[in-house]
Amino acid sequence: GEEGEIRKNLIEKNKIDTIIGLPANIFYGTGIPTIIMVLKQKRSNTDVLIVDASKGFVKEGKNNKLRASDIKRIVDVVTRRESVEKYSKVVSRDEIRANDYNLNIPRYVDSSEAAESWDIYASMFGGLPISEIDELKEYWRAFPALRSALFENTSSEYCKLIVDDIKKAIKEHADVKNFESEFQTAFGDFDKYLYDELIAKMESLSISKTEEILSENIFARMTDIPLVDKYEAYQLLDDDWTKIAVDLEIIQTEGFSATKVVDPNMVIKKKGNVEQEVQEGWKGHIIPFELIQSTILADDRKAIKEKENRLSEIASGYEEILDTLSEEEKEGDFVNEDSFVFAEIKKALKSDSIEPETKEKLKSAATLNTEEKALKSAIKTESALLEEKTKDTIEGLSDEQVIELLKEKWIKPLIDNLMQLPDSIVAELVAKLETLAKKYETTFAEVETQIEETEKSLSAMIDDLDGSEFDMLGLAELKKLLGGCAK
Repeated sequence: GEEGEIRKNLIEKNKIDTIIGLPANIFYGTGIPTIIMVLKQKRSNTDVLIVDASKGFVKEGKNNKLRASDIKRIVDVVTRRESVEKYSKVVSRDEIRANDYNLNIPRYVDSSEAAESWDIYASMFGGLPISEIDELKEYWRAFPALRSALFENTSSEYCKLIVDDIKKAIKEHADVKNFESEFQTAFGDFDKYLYDELIAKMESLSISKTEEILSENIFARMTDIPLVDKYEAYQLLDDDWTKIAVDLEIIQTEGFSATKVVDPNMVIKKKGNVEQEVQEGWKGHIIPFELIQSTILADDRKAIKEKENRLSEIASGYEEILDTLSEEEKEGDFVNEDSFVFAEIKKALKSDSIEPETKEKLKSAATLNTEEKALKSAIKTESALLEEKTKDTIEGLSDEQVIELLKEKWIKPLIDNLMQLPDSIVAELVAKLETLAKKYETTFAEVETQIEETEKSLSAMIDDLDGSEFDMLGLAELKKLLGGCAK
C-alpha cells in the first residue's frame, strides 16, 4: 500500500537501487513503515538525509494510514534532499561520527511538540508573556502590522490584549484581508486552467500523469503565499482526483457518449433467508442524478424539498400538541406513550364524553395527520416522476450541457475547497490567541480571592445549621478547615 507508493515514486524519480522498509507493525502494529532505508550506489554526495515523517498520517480504525499528501511530502523531500524544520535534515558524515555513528532519528530531527509551560509571573499578576506571543512568529511575518493592532507592551517581557473581540479584529485587519485577496488572485484563473487541462483534453490526456501536472501548477501558484501548506492543497486535489480519474477512464474507453448514459441501480436485498441483487431505480453512468436535480431540475427538487420540510414541521406540531395535553388527557386511548393513535382520535372526536377543549386539540392533530398523509403520497409520486425525468434528462443532454455539468462535478468542488484554505489559517490563529488569552485570564491571586469568598460564604451558612452534639462538633471542625472561627 503506502510503502509501495513510496517505493514507486522514489525509484522513478531518483534511480534508487534498493529501498528497505521495516513494517511498523513489528513495533507498534500501525501497518505502515516505521523506518525506510533508501540505498543508492552511485552518488556524488556523502551526507545522509534523515526524515521524520511519523506525524503525517490519518487514523483509520486502529491503524495509521499515509495519505497521498503524506507520501508526496516524503518523496519530495527525499528527491530534493531538503532540510525542513521538524521534518528532515541533511546530516554530514562528520556530524554522524561526532555522534558515535548513532542514527537515532530524534538526535537529528526533533519533530516533537513543545511542552506547554506556564509563566509564573503572568499566572500571578496577569498579562501575556511576549515570549509566548513570539512563538507565533510565522503569523507575524505573514501579517506584519497585525501584532501591534492586537497587543500593547506593558513591560519588556509582558503585554496585554487591546481588543475585545479577537476574531473580529483579526478578520477585519488589512493584512489578513490582503492575505485572503492574494490567495484568491493566485487562483483567479484556476477554473479556466482546469477546464483546459481536464475537460478540453478529456479524451486524450494521460490520466496517470495529469494529477502531477495539476499539483505542480497548484504549487507554483502558492509559491509566494505564506502559511498555507501546499500539501494540504495537494490532498484536496487527490481527494477529488480519485473520482475524476474514474470518469476519465470511462470517457476514454467508451467515448464521450458515455456521459449521457444511465445504469440500473443494483442493490442487495434480503428475501427470506436469501440475499439477491435487484434493481432499485437508476443512476448516472458519469453524471450523478443528484447533480442533475440540483441544476437542471432544481425547481422540481425544490418542490419536493418544501414538502419534506413541511413534514418536519408537522412532526414538531404533533409534539407541541402533546405538550399541551394534561396528564389526565395523556391517559386516553388516543395517546400511546409520546405519540398519537389516530384511529382512536377518530373515535374520540365522535364521542360526547370528551371535553370540548380536548376535542379541539385532537382536531388539530387529526388535521395535521390528514395533511401528513397527503404530503407523503405527493412526495412518493413526485419523487418517482423526478427519478424518471432525471433519467430522461441525462439521456437527452446536449454536448454543451455535459460540459457544464462536468465543470460542476470536477472543477467547482476543488476550487471551493481550495478557497477555504485561507479561512482555516485565520481560524487557527484565532483559536491559538483565544486559548492564550484564556490561559492567563484569571490570576492565581484572583482564584485565591474567589476561594476565600466562597469559604466565608459557606462558613456563614454553617452558623445557621443545627443538629446533634456530634453534628455541631463536625461542623465546627469544618469551619476550621474553611478558615472560619469556631466558637
